[in-house]
Amino acid sequence: MKELDLDAILNGGKESENHKAGFVALVGKPNSGKSTLMNAVLGEKLAIVTPKAQTTRHRIMGILNDEDYQIVFSDTPGIISPKYELHEKMMRFVEKSLEDADVILLVTSLDESHDEEDAIDKLRKVLEKRKIPLIVLLNKTDLVSQDVIEQKIARWKEVLNPQEILPISALMGVNTDQLLELILKYLPKHPAYYDKDMLTDRPERFFAAEIIREKIFLNYEQEVPYSTEVGIVEFKDEPKIIRISAEIHVERKSQKGILIGKNGSALKVIGQAARLDMEAFFGKKVFLELYVRVSENWRKKANKLNWFGYK
Repeated sequence: MKELDLDAILNGGKESENHKAGFVALVGKPNSGKSTLMNAVLGEKLAIVTPKAQTTRHRIMGILNDEDYQIVFSDTPGIISPKYELHEKMMRFVEKSLEDADVILLVTSLDESHDEEDAIDKLRKVLEKRKIPLIVLLNKTDLVSQDVIEQKIARWKEVLNPQEILPISALMGVNTDQLLELILKYLPKHPAYYDKDMLTDRPERFFAAEIIREKIFLNYEQEVPYSTEVGIVEFKDEPKIIRISAEIHVERKSQKGILIGKNGSALKVIGQAARLDMEAFFGKKVFLELYVRVSENWRKKANKLNWFGYK
């Protein structure tokens, strides 16, 4: 449920009566480019990005502030048919984002075939209940011809008849300025929901865990990344350094061996890469300790998922 920032309302009249604010849900299939797009629009890397599907597991809010508006983006997991309790939790994040939305951005990938049926069905159900402006974004224009773009535009007009269809390239920054104009066109007049200094609603511990998980996705193949979750055991922000202790949880002993590598060599690579990214993200030196734990079938266990933040 949306909560109003009373401080933003009672701020001495700094916001004009024409100030706009609202929630924008980014939804679509895995690997469609939702996280890349949010990062590009915000100008900050909030959401981790890898070439692998299902990299995003949580709902991540990114807040774009201007004197005249506040856009609260919700990056969501790719829409899938759930196989585990983890997937069920991920799809609830999508549903919650759609429930809150003032504008929906359906991000589709131009270089893939028509496999968006489950996403289309979910959107139709939502749009039948509420009249929410829908903008379909045809992402990855840099990978296809103009003929393909025109064919996709015609298809989406027929399938969902959205308010707007916009070809973009999140990676190359093509038409992102035009996207902001379209969002503001449909965003309601409203005071800011969050303080104008906020970039996200997530705590620093969350981003530390996500950075580690990104490095696992980038450095391991097959089932290991999907069987892995990261928990932050300790996060101490001291004047000159941040001390972080993290646990990487896997489902089987064999996966633990792969993650650690011979004499800890593989885990050292993950730790070094994660630490460098954390120092850039937090703007401070980081001391990082990593441990690997076996948590059998954690993807199917509600108590484990709750501990990892899937609530």
